[in-house]
Amino acid sequence: MTAYTATVTVRLKHGVLDPEAETTQQALERLGFELADLRSADRFEIDLDAESAEAAADRVDEMAERLLANPTIHDYDVAVEER
Repeated sequence: MTAYTATVTVRLKHGVLDPEAETTQQALERLGFELADLRSADRFEIDLDAESAEAAADRVDEMAERLLANPTIHDYDVAVEER
């Protein structure tokens, strides 16, 4: 078994209201920053042991599908690195 760290980034799908990002974007614009768009995201870092990076990614993908993200309103990305 090899030790891996998987990072899952969960964000709302385009078209789903993101009030946190909207508020943050307005605050940044009031501070003088020009933005085309801003989206908020949650990031989860998971340490796990697996036979391969692919096996680790498969396990973490299942975690995301079952708990970390709601596939109806969220998109997510999984990145796996050996530690």
